[in-house]
Amino acid sequence: MGFFNRRRLDGAGTGAGSGSGAGTGHVNKHHDRHAHDTLAYPMATRPSFGQWLKVTWLDIVTMICMGAIGLGVYEANPAPTRSFAVTFASDGEVVYPEFAYPMRKEIIPIWLAAFLAAVIPIAIILAMQIRVRSFWDVNNGIIGLLYSLITAAVFQVFLKWLIGGLRPHFLVACKPDVSLASNAPGVKGAGYNGAGYSSIYYTAEICTGDQNEINDSLESFPSGHSTAAFAGFIYLYLYLNAKLKVFANYHPAMWKLVALYAPVLGATLIAGALTIDEFHNWYDVVAGGLIGTAMAFSAYRMCYAAVWDWRWNHVPLHRGQPCLYAHDGAELMDALFTRRAGWGAGGFGGHSTGAHGGATGYPRKPVGSGAAPRGDNMV
Repeated sequence: MGFFNRRRLDGAGTGAGSGSGAGTGHVNKHHDRHAHDTLAYPMATRPSFGQWLKVTWLDIVTMICMGAIGLGVYEANPAPTRSFAVTFASDGEVVYPEFAYPMRKEIIPIWLAAFLAAVIPIAIILAMQIRVRSFWDVNNGIIGLLYSLITAAVFQVFLKWLIGGLRPHFLVACKPDVSLASNAPGVKGAGYNGAGYSSIYYTAEICTGDQNEINDSLESFPSGHSTAAFAGFIYLYLYLNAKLKVFANYHPAMWKLVALYAPVLGATLIAGALTIDEFHNWYDVVAGGLIGTAMAFSAYRMCYAAVWDWRWNHVPLHRGQPCLYAHDGAELMDALFTRRAGWGAGGFGGHSTGAHGGATGYPRKPVGSGAAPRGDNMV
């Protein structure tokens, strides 16, 4: 079972007897406890399946548990009792026409939105390996994507279940019949039928439609489509920015800007389509987009050395060893797709680094230096 035995990083002995005396052995044991907590593996080589499982099993178990929790909450009936107005009692006018839209077929169903948000980033991460050629970059890229998608999904299903809201087609799904209002003790929402100003508010007790459609139409906030789309495609945006060095220390070609914002366009189109088919209100879409974006940024930073720092945002992080943000000895500094301006050839854009990690490959001339400084030197 050697795959699951953690090794010392410094190659020192593991027992007290391997040193020279009991006092030294006590110090070594104290040091061993810290070294034992650090996973040792080189990021420059591909591990065996057992070695990979050794450092990833906890994430796999966590993802399975989070997925099970998310599915359970997703299948649960809405928790809150919501009141809604049907018509004015006097003239039958619909009070809230924004909830009386026809029930249309979804342009992009939820399963397709989640599928696209997962498969397209994975396919592009794999395609990047034509030049990157790093197992651990693939691992960190895909694991980070799953972090983003799964945590965002669980986050939004809890909000749907505990807060929710009315979809624009709620009244069509409900098919209300106010004569069913009983306010019977023990009935969910009892006391809230025929209530409120002019007694025009009711609860789902008066609904006669399909129960699944009613439950679904009570869980509009936030948008699951938008959450999944932004969690996957904003993560891809961050990955492309790092691997292509779009915002770095040189002037890139325009196609990189187009490639960078294509995922953002995709996420926006998926979210915007929900307002066309009237499956969500605009604020549901905005909330889903914010949740997905927050999870994407968080997940990417967990797996890579930076988000915006162009010197480091392409470097996959090690599980057990800290990134010291110094070029000497740093692993996978060349884990890039671009080869422009010296990138992918070592260092920051192919140039060596100074003591503080800054690029020192370009000579700098002080502004206004020389015997006779001119005005154009001061620009």
